[in-house]
Amino acid sequence: MYPIGALVVYGRNGVCRVRDVGELATGERGRLYYTLEPLFAKETIYLPVDTKGPLRAVLTREEAEKLIRGIPEIQAETVNISSLPALSRYYQQAGRTSDCGELVRFIKTLRARRSRRSGAGRPGNLEERYLHQAEEQLEGELSVALGIPREQVGGYIDMVIRKTAAS
Repeated sequence: MYPIGALVVYGRNGVCRVRDVGELATGERGRLYYTLEPLFAKETIYLPVDTKGPLRAVLTREEAEKLIRGIPEIQAETVNISSLPALSRYYQQAGRTSDCGELVRFIKTLRARRSRRSGAGRPGNLEERYLHQAEEQLEGELSVALGIPREQVGGYIDMVIRKTAAS
């Protein structure tokens, strides 16, 4: 069980602070719930403590650094789906992850697809929406793990990758 004040990642909600642990007036009697407050959104989430849902601890600084150094090796997926509804379902499923390595893969996939589509003169609104969500989620967790403002995460990643490539 996570203690009050702990920082956790809850699915696509990103980094949340455990505000409380206890029974809910409207919940099942005797069942404990986390009260989660996302750091980068204004909402409250009530999640049963015994859930099998996507709840995990935030990356440590060391794990975040290792992930960032490994970004160049993470390959984008090739997506050959032309049907918009099928593509939307694929993006929804792929974007459900809270695994940072898979988020990097998803971001790279979306950027590659966006690049190909913009070269063909077709804007990719679907890609833009999912790309924004995935980047926000990844940058939120990395900012907490690294102890830097979210706005600086992209520049920090670029600096580490350049430094790693130079050595």
